[in-house]
Amino acid sequence: MMSVKVGPVTIECIQGDITSQSDMDAVVNAANTQLAPGGGVAGVIHLKAGPGLYEECKPLAPIQTGEAVITSGHGLPNPFVIHCLGPIYGQDKQEAKLLANCYRNALKIAEEKGLKSIAFPAISTGIFGYPIAEAANIAFRTFAKEANKLQHIRTIRMVLFSEKDLKEHLMAFQQVFRD
Repeated sequence: MMSVKVGPVTIECIQGDITSQSDMDAVVNAANTQLAPGGGVAGVIHLKAGPGLYEECKPLAPIQTGEAVITSGHGLPNPFVIHCLGPIYGQDKQEAKLLANCYRNALKIAEEKGLKSIAFPAISTGIFGYPIAEAANIAFRTFAKEANKLQHIRTIRMVLFSEKDLKEHLMAFQQVFRD
């Protein structure tokens, strides 16, 4: 695990399962347009949260690329799930801006709810094809830029499932946060 303090916020990067971050107020779902169960992160989150999550999501769909919406956590150990629709790499125009918007909008929703902690997966790096190193850099730069504006959030955690994703993120973490 790596962590750094940016103003009042601790930014962490760890390997783990997004659905078992029991010390976080919210976990972020790398959602699809319809906020439906799918593959990857969305599939795992919906599976562990149970069918109530999708029932709560239905009236909130569809969402646009870069947007975020919030639901309760249902069967997850977290009170909330924030759903973000990341860009499809090479298909969505201005994908870097849209990806940064995902992270920014999720933080904004968490702030509005007065949440203290939030855990993110690597949005858009699975089936949406975003190159991991580039996506990691965008995530950490966005966290660094937003940290001093946050009134409530004190912990932002990036949770990577695979060793390979963790290594790429740790390299980006060191690049963005080196002194």
